[in-house]
Amino acid sequence: MLTLNNVTAGYGSLHILHGVTFSVNQGEIVALLGANGAGKTTTLRVISGLVDAQGGSVVFNGQDITNTRSDKRVGMGLVQVAEGRELFGTLTVEENLIMGAWTASHADRQETMVEVLDLFPILAERSKQRAETMSGGQQQMLAIGRALMARPSLLMLDEPSIGLAPKLVNQVLESVQRIRASGVTILIVEQNAAATLAISDRAYVMESGAIAFEGQGTHLLNDDRVRRAYLGL
Repeated sequence: MLTLNNVTAGYGSLHILHGVTFSVNQGEIVALLGANGAGKTTTLRVISGLVDAQGGSVVFNGQDITNTRSDKRVGMGLVQVAEGRELFGTLTVEENLIMGAWTASHADRQETMVEVLDLFPILAERSKQRAETMSGGQQQMLAIGRALMARPSLLMLDEPSIGLAPKLVNQVLESVQRIRASGVTILIVEQNAAATLAISDRAYVMESGAIAFEGQGTHLLNDDRVRRAYLGL
């Protein structure tokens, strides 16, 4: 479904990614792990079109999208939930969800709204509440729900558990599994390596802007390199 081939990227003269190559197959949950500054968020931004690839290629569903505008990528089914959620704070829950469906027809929007509210019942209860007045966990559910309103085939999540209590982290990761079960492929960047590897089919570990190693989620969970570097064991 998604393939990065030898991608290089950065910000001006600052080079962040150095030949990143990996793939995500349809129906998978794939984790992208690494220390702060390893290049994980920049990788997602290149895939989304928010940062230009300086070299290499990004292929989505067999189509080279390396130079495709970010809004066109959303219309193709490639959607990202940014780190920090980036909600419209003064808008209500319902209004935020509607904003996520700007590429959809009215009929599709109504159908997807039902699906999202079924996945996150708290959003139905708080539909008229301003986003900025919600708890961190509720805001994260809203951010994911808003992304789902665009009906993605591939959903990218950047640190969805950041700042959340352990109980809420588990709720968010459980929702990721339910989203995958609904037919959406997942690429997730997450500092909570142990919990993320436990739900991932495969994972890639980044170091200094490149893929250092890869493997099945449960295998990496027991890999001494990962345990020492990311699990504190």
